[in-house]
Amino acid sequence: MARKTKEEAQATRSRILDAAELLFQARGVSRTTLHDIATAAGVTRGAVYWHFTDKSDLFNAMMDRVILPMEPAAEGLAIAKGHAVLPALRALLLGVLACVTEDAHVRRVFEIALHKTENVDELSAVRDRRLQMRQGFRQRLERTLQRAQAQGEVDTALPAAQLAIGLHALLDGLIQDWLFDPAGFDLQAVGRQAIDVQLAGMQAV
Repeated sequence: MARKTKEEAQATRSRILDAAELLFQARGVSRTTLHDIATAAGVTRGAVYWHFTDKSDLFNAMMDRVILPMEPAAEGLAIAKGHAVLPALRALLLGVLACVTEDAHVRRVFEIALHKTENVDELSAVRDRRLQMRQGFRQRLERTLQRAQAQGEVDTALPAAQLAIGLHALLDGLIQDWLFDPAGFDLQAVGRQAIDVQLAGMQAV
């Protein structure tokens, strides 16, 4: 019986997150209330508060639901030894673009984070979380590029930190532009070309 209760609680939590995704995408984060989310999910406000302390906590859980499944691939870049680094890095970056274009949850959450989250005091915790995630991803890129330099794949005269910022800016810019107008270009095809050019420019000669 306890197991069934746990499964039901998880199903309710997922339903709340699904409702939040759709409402945040349609209205923006600041204009969506927890009451709106509860109504759309078919639960009480008490049920929402049982799972999440506030809207920022709910937003962060929504982000985690799509970001955490990508973590093993990103962590793999940091622990793989003795193998070519740049092909693995390229595969990771292209994998992110594929997730954004092919997974509806990922696409919605990225659109919310990049286009539907206002920089207001009410959402300062949301802004802080976005900055934390950005910094964490850049640090992974930097460590990966440092190892590529140590293995002779990337020009050691180029600071790995700056290369990581540039690579992240490229990926972030592609995704933001595509989400603004998905019909404007093929994200995976254009992204593949742009990433290949960027990586080629880093390689040691």
